[in-house]
Amino acid sequence: MANSLNLNIDRSSPVPLYHQVVQGIENAIHDGTLVPGSKLENEIDLAAAMNLSRPTMRKAMDELVRAGLLVRKRGVGTQVVASQVRRPLELSSLFDDLSANGGKPTTDVLTFSHHEADPAILEKLGLAKGASVYHFTRLRLVDGKPLALMENWVRDDIVEIDEAGLADHGLYGILRNGGVNFRLAQQRIGAMIANDYQAPLLETTPGAALVTMERTAVDDTGRMVETGRHVYRADQYSFEMTLVQR
Repeated sequence: MANSLNLNIDRSSPVPLYHQVVQGIENAIHDGTLVPGSKLENEIDLAAAMNLSRPTMRKAMDELVRAGLLVRKRGVGTQVVASQVRRPLELSSLFDDLSANGGKPTTDVLTFSHHEADPAILEKLGLAKGASVYHFTRLRLVDGKPLALMENWVRDDIVEIDEAGLADHGLYGILRNGGVNFRLAQQRIGAMIANDYQAPLLETTPGAALVTMERTAVDDTGRMVETGRHVYRADQYSFEMTLVQR
């Protein structure tokens, strides 16, 4: 690995040896020499190849793991992490955010139905008893790799929704085309571990970390338009926000 990555360790430099390793591997990841999923040699072999001590190599690898560039997997070794999607915390759709950032989002519609809403969904959407909703689950992929598993309920008195439309377009785009002007949303972000259903769909392992989001969106007339529960691969996804002193 040391030769293939051209990691030159300068022992006369004031830059600590471990940090030179960090910088070299960071550069290799950013310039594409190390692609997502690449497996690195173990720390003993890396240290020997660069004539460094094992504690020095361990410190470098620990820093790269903390930075989210590498991940250690039991039984697999140390691998390069896929580029993470960083999403601003605002009222927008994942489909729109991915497209705006140059990604190529695609959608697999896993389930789709149109039925009478249960009491919990009636309350979330402010609907009268007996009202019906669209209920569907989708797997969102970016550049062919699964990123998010999304379950949504949408009131059916705004626009007609079908599986073909959901496969080709983002949900918010469909609703905006139906005349919805989004105003605000109640949103909660959390975390969980992947279960036996989620893990294979997201191409991860049971017990892997997932980011969760629950959201109910409201339009400019005060209608609760849609509500949903989404989970995202934590190694590929994060939310960003700006905090203001009051």
